[in-house]
Order: sequence, then structure tokens, then C-alpha cells
Amino acid sequence: MRALLATLLVLASSFCFAQGFGDTERTVLGGSAPEFLPVEEAYQLTVEILDERRVLLHWEITPGYYLYQHRFAFALADAEGDIEVQSELPEGLLHNDEYFGEVYIHYHSADVTLELQRATAVATLAATSQGCADAGLCYPPHKQFFELDFNSGSVTAIAPPAAKRPAPLMQSPSQTDGGESLLMMLALAFLGGAILNLMPCVFPILSLKVLSFARSTDHDRHLHSWLYTAGVITSFVLVAGLLIILQQAGSAIGWGFQLQSPGFVIGLAYLFIAMGLSLSGVVTLGGNLMNAGSGLASRGGLSGSFFTGVLAVVVASPCTAPFMGTALGFAASQPPHIGLLVFAALGAGMAAPLLLFSYSGAARALMPKPGAWMETLKQFLAFPLYATALWLFWVAGRQTGINTMTAALGGALVLALGLWLWNDSRARRILALTCLLIAAGLGSLRGLDDTGRNAARLASGHVAWSEEQVAALRAAGNPVFVDVTADWCITCIANETAVLLTDDMVQAFADHGVVYMVADWTNQDADIAALLKKHGRNGIPLYLAYAPDAGKPPIILPQVLTRQTVLDALQAISDKNPDFAATFKTYTLQ
Repeated sequence: MRALLATLLVLASSFCFAQGFGDTERTVLGGSAPEFLPVEEAYQLTVEILDERRVLLHWEITPGYYLYQHRFAFALADAEGDIEVQSELPEGLLHNDEYFGEVYIHYHSADVTLELQRATAVATLAATSQGCADAGLCYPPHKQFFELDFNSGSVTAIAPPAAKRPAPLMQSPSQTDGGESLLMMLALAFLGGAILNLMPCVFPILSLKVLSFARSTDHDRHLHSWLYTAGVITSFVLVAGLLIILQQAGSAIGWGFQLQSPGFVIGLAYLFIAMGLSLSGVVTLGGNLMNAGSGLASRGGLSGSFFTGVLAVVVASPCTAPFMGTALGFAASQPPHIGLLVFAALGAGMAAPLLLFSYSGAARALMPKPGAWMETLKQFLAFPLYATALWLFWVAGRQTGINTMTAALGGALVLALGLWLWNDSRARRILALTCLLIAAGLGSLRGLDDTGRNAARLASGHVAWSEEQVAALRAAGNPVFVDVTADWCITCIANETAVLLTDDMVQAFADHGVVYMVADWTNQDADIAALLKKHGRNGIPLYLAYAPDAGKPPIILPQVLTRQTVLDALQAISDKNPDFAATFKTYTLQ
């Protein structure tokens, strides 16, 4: 427990030097949450009879909303029965959706022509559609009914046909559109939380907890897995509560905002070093912090399981897993109790794999039998933690400068010495505490140079973002692509490495004449925060594609990019596309 307290002392000391949350210059995203329109206002449908065999359905789509092409469904019936129809759909924009995968979507408007396979005088049309808002809310399928009089050519919107309903005492709780949306967001949050376990920061922690099950009884496994779950969910709820409190106080924040503070980044790096030294056997923290030892039934082991869950949430903060973006965007727009529920679902998803190993004998059977390999694996898992600490020092250096990074690395050296000195000797404990305090002090120093990260980026031909520069470039006839990114955003780095900064994509930007702009949110920036808020986001990455026409709003790309998604957006905004005028009408977002 003393070792745990020493490590937390270092982390807390570093936090004291972090930039304060109350800075009035800081306008991180959040502010006033976006207000979503009722589904009938977001997607306004009008129906027109073209002739005795054809019907036109026209959706006027509100800016910032879109419809899924594959979710269109139509049913037509008259007194004689169902009428078969064939639908002619418009061309859509290929979209990599977090829920449906690669699908086609429609912005601005969508026209669908239905051709009846037999003539009729009067018929009832049921038209089903489903869409989402770019800010994160997805609506459940929406069905509308119309009476079509082919003799007079009139169309009348009607109420849904009466359906048999169970007696009041047999009804389940009301399942409104909002309720269905909430269930879907909770499912996305749960899935996103489960995927977080695969991130390099979190995976070693989960692996060690699973390894600890190899020599445990069923009672111990179940108890410790639930304590770990409690730690994870409690931490996520506390984070959500902090976000809500700061938002209500007028601040605007998003997931990962704490990583904009160099003090927090350095403190997190020190924590990873302490964990790695424990796994390497340099210092004994396993029974209390990582809970990888044999004292699973002791008091320290029980608290260790809970705080391992807390630790897992802390180290997951640089990550935004697939499906998380939509769920977090939804949570930011809801009342506090809904937001807390979404974060709790995120925590439940993150804890679910460990619970699975705790209760599933089949899952544990996949593990080799206990043996010397467990100690070897434990020592091996220290190296991903060292690598993560190295990355965090790099982030701190990009945020501030090489002097700060050097001071932080010096603090890491003194930290390692302090942890090595820590044992039962009072004199050595005094020396160890002195080292820990020196390490915290070195970690809090700010370097004199503040070079920032944009220098390297801009040297590659990219342009620093500003609203004025975007307007000037568009006025000059240039399409613009804006990459809102940060060094601490793993998803941003993955998109840049796999898609945006590849040789063929750089050539594609040049071929389409699109200017690549970088909005760097590694450090706090009120203008970038306002840009995020403007587009209803509570975190990054954010990708915006602007056409030269200043009257056209930007295309907002998904948070996880594919090569084809970016190419489609470039073609949609580029005046070098011969079908630009027609394409942009279909692809424009708002």
C-alpha cells in the first residue's frame, strides 16, 4: 500500500502543476449542448403523384442531418391488397458508418420515384426512413402514411392505421423514439467500452488481471472481477459528473481534454513507468496496484482490484474507440441523468471482458496452464507500458518544448531511483520520498522553448488553420480540407498514418487542388474549441471538407476514416470534378 501511495503522490504532485480548469481563456468544447430537431422537422417528406403509375417522394433534409439510403422502405396497398412497387433511388455519398458499416447516405435532399406494378384509384402509402444528425444522435426508423388519390392527383397525410393494442395492464413501458435512440446509444457505448480493452495502454492491465485468475478460486475470481467492474464504472461516472459540472459552470470540454495539460501528460507517463518497473520486478507494486500477486484474498488485493479499474479508465483517456464518438456526442446533448447512464454503459462495456473470463470456464480454458511463462509474460508486458510512457513524453515535448521533455525525462530517472530505494528501511524511505518529490518537481517544469507541433506539420506543405484563412482560400477558388487533430489523440494519429498522410492520398489532395489545413488541439485553443462547438462535437478527431463556394457548408467526415471516404469527399468539393455541380448538391452536409 505504501508503494501505491508513493505512486499516487507523484501523480497528484504533477496534477498540482497542470493548467487549471477554470481559465477563462479556455473554451474547450461542450458549452451549450446541441438541440436536436424532432424527426419530422429534420426530414420533411412531401409526396407527389406524377401519373397513374408513378409517385415521387421528396425529402428535404435539414443541414447537419442525413438519411441512410438502405433504410428506405415502401409499402403500397388498396382495397384489393398490396401493390408491388419498384423504387428508383438517387445517387448517395459513400459513408463508413460506425453502426452499419459502408453505406450510402443523403444530405440536403433525396428524391425517390416509385413505379406501381398495377394501376389503382385510391391507395395507402407507408414510407419508412431513418437518419442521423452529424452531432451524434441517430433516430429510430420513422414511418409515415399517405392516402393517394390517383383520380384527382391529391395526396393526404394520414395517421397510422389502427392496430390492436394489449390491455393497459399488459403494456410494457413506453418505447418512444427517444427511448429507442437511448437504447441504441447505450449499446454503442457498451461496444465502444469493450473495444477500449484492445488499446495498447489498457491491454497490459487487462492481461494481468486475467493472469491472476489462473490460480484463483471461483469465489476470488468473481469477487475481484466485480470490484474491478465497480472501479471502472465508478470512474466513468465520476468523469461524466465532472464534465457535466464544468459544462453547467460555462466551460466546454470533451473526452481527452485533460491531455491538453502537460502536467497531466507527464504525470500519466510517470504512472506508466512505475507500473512498468513493477512488472519488471524492480519494485514491488504488484500486490497492491496491479494485483498480479498471490494475495488476492487480502484487504490490499481487494482494494487493488477496485483501483485497477480506476487505473484502467485513467490510462484509457487518450483513446477513442469505434462507436464511442457517437455515444459520447449523444451523451453531451442529453440531460445529466442520461449522460451519466451512457458513461456507465461505457464503463460496463470496458469491464465486460474481465467478467467474461471470471465466469466463463470455456474462456479460461483457452489460457495455458499456470507456470513459469506467467512471470515471463508479466515482465514482457512492461515494455508496452514503457513505450506508452515514451509516447507521452513526446506529446509533452510537442506541447511545450524540448527543455520540458528533458526535465520530465530527468524526473523519470529520479522516480525510478526513488522506487528502487523504497523498502522497510526508514533511511531509504526518506531518500525515496525525496527522490519522488524531486521527480514531481522536474515533471512540473515548463521549458523556455515553446515550439509546438505545427512546425513539422507545416513543413510538409500543410497550412495552419484559422477561420479567416479558410474564408480567404475559398474566396480564391480553393477547396479546403480541415484536420482537427492532436498529438495525444490516438485515433487522429491512426487516421493520419493509415489514410491522410499516405503517398497516394497526398497525391489525391494535389490532384483535386484541395488545401490541407491542420487545426492543432494538442494545447488548449479557444478558436478550435469554438470550431468543434459549431459542428456539435465534444471531442476529436473532426474532419471538414469545404467547397470553394462560400455559401456551401462543409462535409463532415466520420471519425474513423477510410481511403474511399476521403476520396469521395475530395471529389465532392473539388471544382476539378466535371460533375461538380450535380455532385455537390447530393453530398453537401448543411
